[in-house]
Amino acid sequence: MAFVVAATWRAVPGAEERIAKIIELLTPLSRAEEKVLFFQGQVDPDEPGTFLLYEQYADASGYADHRDTPHFRQYVLGEAIPQLASREVRTFHTIDPR
Repeated sequence: MAFVVAATWRAVPGAEERIAKIIELLTPLSRAEEKVLFFQGQVDPDEPGTFLLYEQYADASGYADHRDTPHFRQYVLGEAIPQLASREVRTFHTIDPR
């Protein structure tokens, strides 16, 4: 069973391109983390200021580790969040057959 994070970011008007660039920079760094199984950003084609980050970790500690990385602190906390009108983060567990 994997630990899943679905984060929806809505950029303040005018920050759409910067948020997309932050996600581009964050993605390969996050994918290189030991407990990251999947990390992918998406943008809504009808609302270019709305982004979805879909992430899978080996377990909940993988997400905690991710949040403690220098790239998370720099790109998410330092650069992205100040340019977001809203941010929603939900967590899930995968349903795996036994």
